[in-house]
Amino acid sequence: MALVGESGCGKTVSALSILRLLPEPPAKITSGEIIFAGRDLLSLNAKQMREIRGKKIAMIFQDPMTSLNPVLTVGEQLIETLLRHKSLNKKEVLKISAQLLGKVELPSPEDKLKQYPHQLSGGMRQRVMIAMALACEPKILIADEPTTALDVLIQAQILELLENLKKETGMSMLLITHDLGVVTEIAERVMVMYAGEGVETGATKDLLDSPHHPYTKGLISSRPHLGSTREKGQRLTEISGSVPTPHQRPTGCAFHPRCDWSTEQCKTKKPLLQNTNQNRQFSCHLQPESI
Repeated sequence: MALVGESGCGKTVSALSILRLLPEPPAKITSGEIIFAGRDLLSLNAKQMREIRGKKIAMIFQDPMTSLNPVLTVGEQLIETLLRHKSLNKKEVLKISAQLLGKVELPSPEDKLKQYPHQLSGGMRQRVMIAMALACEPKILIADEPTTALDVLIQAQILELLENLKKETGMSMLLITHDLGVVTEIAERVMVMYAGEGVETGATKDLLDSPHHPYTKGLISSRPHLGSTREKGQRLTEISGSVPTPHQRPTGCAFHPRCDWSTEQCKTKKPLLQNTNQNRQFSCHLQPESI
């Protein structure tokens, strides 16, 4: 499942909420449920959540340089995860750590265990983060912008690696991104997020070929297309304005100030999620054929 939307739509906050990693205060989950394996994660205490994090649900964070501890070697950081969740001695842990680095296709894994994050390239650091996330064979992997700040070639390698690992281990993956090209390559289903809420969900091909929500349509239209007939110097299509902050959320539909199809109803009444016979959901007062 890919979670897409502009910066500020609430993608990362939603992911951190699943693992209850948002500091309280200032953050607070006021309502709803987070159901995993039949249990509501919001009902668990701190000790119970520590048993879930890393072991059952793992996360790859946005920036591998700031996510890895700069004063600890790669091996020390991998070992910490394994010792926390598995009954192993240090010799066994070192062997498994090297195997994990080999699994994410890092050359000379035994040598990499002795190195510090600053001695590795951006792509290598991201592979270390993936190895740490997979150390305890989680059921769900949350990948938050796993290709941010990497060059195009390395991005493709990381995405291919994640896809292969997903097939090999059978884990589910929640991919957070604003790159629709990445979504096309790797995701089976997509949720489009705006102002903290999901506004459209569906199978990837169906959603990208036939968007039902004006915001989804705007995101797709703003992508550059290879072989486009756009004239030289002509600007790309864009969505005017920006995502509202939580304390400036407009009444009615949150997207109406930026929407080319908004009506008076959109300004006063919040639309509910509608289900279609194509296993799609979208929240808009208008029907898809009207936009």
